[in-house]
Amino acid sequence: MPYRGTSRKKGSPHQRLHAKTLQKISAAMLPFYKAIAIRRTFAIQWSRAVVQGNLDRMKSLLCSVAPFAAKQGLGTNGIGYFISFFTQPPMLYYTNGTTIPPGTVQFTFEPKVHRAIAKAVFPLYRELARNQSFASALAKAINRQDQRAVHVMIRSLIPSSALKSVHIEDDGFALLFKYPFSKYPYRHLLFREFT
Repeated sequence: MPYRGTSRKKGSPHQRLHAKTLQKISAAMLPFYKAIAIRRTFAIQWSRAVVQGNLDRMKSLLCSVAPFAAKQGLGTNGIGYFISFFTQPPMLYYTNGTTIPPGTVQFTFEPKVHRAIAKAVFPLYRELARNQSFASALAKAINRQDQRAVHVMIRSLIPSSALKSVHIEDDGFALLFKYPFSKYPYRHLLFREFT
């Protein structure tokens, strides 16, 4: 799956981000992020499958903790992974995942960093899954390109100093993490697939 840049395309109103999309993806991904955060062996197995490009192994691991997410589209670039959800008609997909920025390194995906990111983003996805008002407010802020509001809302749930930036990107968000125990920055993404 190709790397997504920082385009600022706006969809038509019926194609823009909906709260129910955020809630659907968040609810599906929560068990996965929990497993990554608390199960070291699982996180190591996942990273190995990502680096090896072993989609069958990734699907099997994902199915063991998050069956609904495992039924979605799945991809890897050897430095990260992407899980794509069909969300809103007509043929609209949103993708969630974590990757090292392309061009930085090849065939590397550190379990320790991934675990730290999963732990950091878990409260955000839990709030999105459970709180329709919060999901609606975040979706509206993204749709109107209100960078400040998106920054404040996400930072309120991810206070980690490793979170270096929060940006609206491709009708979703991009979070840049940099941990002192890794040479590489990581991007955590939730973005719309443009076709």
